[in-house]
Amino acid sequence: MQGLRLYKKEKLCSVTAIERLFSHHTATDTPAPRSAIAYPLRAVWAPARRSSDAPLAFLISVPKRRLRHAVQRVLMRRRIREAYRLNRHTYTAEMDCNTRLDVAFIYVASETLPYSTVEKAMIKLLKNISHDS
Repeated sequence: MQGLRLYKKEKLCSVTAIERLFSHHTATDTPAPRSAIAYPLRAVWAPARRSSDAPLAFLISVPKRRLRHAVQRVLMRRRIREAYRLNRHTYTAEMDCNTRLDVAFIYVASETLPYSTVEKAMIKLLKNISHDS
């Protein structure tokens, strides 16, 4: 069994990588970002231009427009991170070993939801990402 820890190399921190992930213009040398939705989460992913050995680099966004209170945003961010941490090995093992992806998980619900709902959505999105790549 692999460790379930999240490492710094798995977190998407580069401003240029985040801009490339959310850019709407289509450059000829880079494929367009893909997206999928599984309520209450939306995932946006694109091939990465990094040399890290982590197959996925991710970020989590819980918009203030959806959840007004910081306590609620932090709670949902923790639930999303935990769902990703516990389920990522199942689907990253299926991916090609040379594939590197940048992924953004965006919370789209207007209220806090239980962990079980978030985990089901995360599993569905990870399946979509692994089959698409």
